[in-house]
Amino acid sequence: MYQLKKVSHQEAFKMIKVIVKEAERINKDVAVAISGPEGEIIMFVRMDGAAGAAATIAQNKAYTCARDRKSTREMREFMHGKNRPPAFWGDMGITGFGGGLPIIADNKVIGGIGVSGLSEEEDERLAKLGIDSLQGK
Repeated sequence: MYQLKKVSHQEAFKMIKVIVKEAERINKDVAVAISGPEGEIIMFVRMDGAAGAAATIAQNKAYTCARDRKSTREMREFMHGKNRPPAFWGDMGITGFGGGLPIIADNKVIGGIGVSGLSEEEDERLAKLGIDSLQGK
C-alpha cells in the first residue's frame, strides 16, 4: 500500500495565521492558499483588502509548486528557459508567478503554499515565513 504524507489542516492553519499576522504588521492584504501534495486546497484565506485576482493566483501558486515539486519562480525560469508557456502542460492551474513554494518534510513534498497580493519577492518571503513556522524558525 502506498501512503501519501501531506501537510495537515492544523499545520496549514498555523502557516496562514503567521502569514496574516505578518501582512497585518506591514499593513498589507494578501491571499494565502495551502494545498496537499496533489495540489488540492487544504486551506485558503483572502484578507479583506486583497484583490479578487489574488485569490485565484494564490491557489494556482500552491497547486503548481505541489504538483511540479518546485517553487513557482523556478517554474517560471523553466518555462522561459525551455520556451514552454503554461499551456504546454495542458493545465490552466499552472503558473510561473513567484510566491509559491513546495512544503517539504523528510525530503518529500507534502504540500504547496501560495501567497499573492504583493510583489513576487514579498509573496515568496511570506510563504517562506509560513513554512519556517512549521520548523520552529
